[in-house]
Amino acid sequence: MSERYIGLMSGTSLDGIDAVLVTMDGEALRVEAALCHPWPAETARELHALCTPGDNEIDRMGVADNLVAREFAAATQALLAKAGLKPADISAIGSHGQTIRHRPQLGFTLQIGNAALLAALTGIDVIADFRTLDMALGGQGAPLVPAFHQAIFAKPGALRVVLNLGGIANISVLPGHADGGSGSGVYGFDTGPANTLLDGWYRRHHPMGGDYDAGGRWAAGGRLVPDLLDRMLAHPYFAAPHPKSTGREMFTLAWLDGELAGRAYAPMDVQRTLQALTCHSIARQLPVLEPDATGALFICGGGAHNAPLLAELAALLPRWRLASTAELGIAPDWVEGAAFAWLAMRFIQRKPGNLPAVTGASRPAVLGALYPA
Repeated sequence: MSERYIGLMSGTSLDGIDAVLVTMDGEALRVEAALCHPWPAETARELHALCTPGDNEIDRMGVADNLVAREFAAATQALLAKAGLKPADISAIGSHGQTIRHRPQLGFTLQIGNAALLAALTGIDVIADFRTLDMALGGQGAPLVPAFHQAIFAKPGALRVVLNLGGIANISVLPGHADGGSGSGVYGFDTGPANTLLDGWYRRHHPMGGDYDAGGRWAAGGRLVPDLLDRMLAHPYFAAPHPKSTGREMFTLAWLDGELAGRAYAPMDVQRTLQALTCHSIARQLPVLEPDATGALFICGGGAHNAPLLAELAALLPRWRLASTAELGIAPDWVEGAAFAWLAMRFIQRKPGNLPAVTGASRPAVLGALYPA
């Protein structure tokens, strides 16, 4: 019997709320409808500000918690209208919420988006708070998507890697072993910044010109600064072993400003070099299982639309075939939203949602908490 779930996801780039309606029939998943709900400009500014430590954070977070829930509810209602469905047609919403802190080294992660209010506004049961149990079990709480990638994208006998180019880039390595769905041999981790620094640097220099470098056109007009790239790649995170995860708290504009201190670079050249940082950090960490290992690298996330970035990545990985996750049945914009719909289904079925080899948790666990409508 098929069931419908909605996944709601807003990443570190704050480029919109992805709302994805999926139909689950056994282990088969199909995206039935999807949309991106834009953040109101004032709300986006407040969320960006909350991602950096500041004054009066508790009151501001409490207000933002409800604002996020209301926007998530609006995204859900728009998605239901687009699909011609009612709340009663949906088994549950899987809500990631909005991350405003991710501090695995301190043992906590924080996503806001009042799940009780979201359930009340939509009339649909909400599963949220997916990350904290994994952290309670000694894990990083991230990345969670490799378990979904394994379930939906893995192919027996074929090495596949899924690369999500969101605010932070993460990879899932799917060896293609016959493991009965256990995920053995699968691993993944955050490789470092993808769009978070690119977007932040663009906004600083284009205060009236949008939130991101559309199509990577501004970066494409710049020149690579090799010494700046080398300094940034010396960040210890890139050489750290996995399991590991990171966030915009580590790769901030303040960190970038420190790398730029005392040096005069054209802003466009810095943008070009930040693109190279994304590509080189991925290429250096993409595991080579054997000296002649090769496979398919399937791209999702907002960076999937950045042609210059993808061309640079392809040049650094000549043995790998780069493709879109659309080839595997889910358009690149909707993979993460679909993953949280899948995680809601796993919660309802009382099945684990994490892979300990990925997050570092001591055991598999059913992730999330229920907020009934």
